[in-house]
Amino acid sequence: MADPRNLSAYAAPLRALHWLMAAIIFTAIGLGVSAINLPRGAPLRVELLELHKSLGVTALALVVLRLAVRLLSRTPPYRPPLGRLNHLAASAAHGLIYVVMFAMPLSGYVHSMAGKHGFRWFGLFPVPSFVAPSEIADVGAGKAHYALAILLGALLTAHVLAAIWHARVRRDAVFQRMWPAAPARG
Repeated sequence: MADPRNLSAYAAPLRALHWLMAAIIFTAIGLGVSAINLPRGAPLRVELLELHKSLGVTALALVVLRLAVRLLSRTPPYRPPLGRLNHLAASAAHGLIYVVMFAMPLSGYVHSMAGKHGFRWFGLFPVPSFVAPSEIADVGAGKAHYALAILLGALLTAHVLAAIWHARVRRDAVFQRMWPAAPARG
C-alpha cells in the first residue's frame, strides 16, 4: 500500500470513474433538458428520454461503484494545504454531490416506473420495475427529480468553477488530484 504522504492524485480507477460519470451526467442533463422542451409523445422526445433514462440508470450503478472505490482508496493530501473554511466547503460540496448523484437517478427511476413509463436500457433489455404504479409517487418523484436537477446544475457549476479557480487563479495542485494523467505518486 502506498504511503499516503507521497500520494499526489486519487487512484486511477477513481479518476476514470470521475470523468466517465462527468460525461454521462452532463450528457443526461442535456438530453433531459432537450426532451422536456419537445411535445409529449413526439418520437424524438421518446428517444431522448429513453437514452436519458439509460444514462441515469448507468450513472446510479457507477456511483455505487465509485463510492466503493472511494472508500477503499487513499485521499491525497492538498498541496499546499487548504484553509479550514475552504477544506470544510470542499468536503461539504463533495458530500452533497454524492448524495445528489444517488438521489437524482433514483427519483427519475421512481418517476418513470410509478408513472408506468418503463424503458429498455439502451434498447437492449427492459429495466425491471421495483416500484408499484402510483400517481402520487409519480408526481412526487417527478417534482423531486426536477428540483434535484436544478440543485445538481448549481453544484456542478460551483464544482467546475472551483476547479478552474484552483487551476488558473491559485495555481495549486488541487485540480491535478483528479486529472486523468496525474501521477499517483508525488
